[in-house]
Amino acid sequence: MTQPIRVLLAKVGLDGHDRGVRVVARTLRDAGMDVIYSGLHRTPEEVVNAAIQEDVDILGVSLLSGVQLTVFPKIFKLLNEKGVTDMILVAGGVMPDEDVVALKAMGVHEVMLQDTPPEAIVSTLTRLVDERGRR
Repeated sequence: MTQPIRVLLAKVGLDGHDRGVRVVARTLRDAGMDVIYSGLHRTPEEVVNAAIQEDVDILGVSLLSGVQLTVFPKIFKLLNEKGVTDMILVAGGVMPDEDVVALKAMGVHEVMLQDTPPEAIVSTLTRLVDERGRR
């Protein structure tokens, strides 16, 4: 039997709104995934360290504060410094279309905006892990 997909959901920075990420966490748990929610106001360092310690398949960062083009380069740098090459990084929240393009260009695997249906989030994360290969 394959292990369930492990996901760390994180809120980075000063953004204090977490209703959406909590709904996503519940949706992923209901779909059989192991989900860790880091809570509010985390630093990129805290998020990366937790993702590595928890040995997650997916690190999902939820942002509503407009700092995505600052936060994700820091996360990629930290993962690279720690030699992590197979973790799937996804973004979620509210952001302009041009930032979605920029995030994908820097290596974010998928960006799910506030209007993404819950079942699409589940199927997207499952597909990304299947494409990478299950552990």
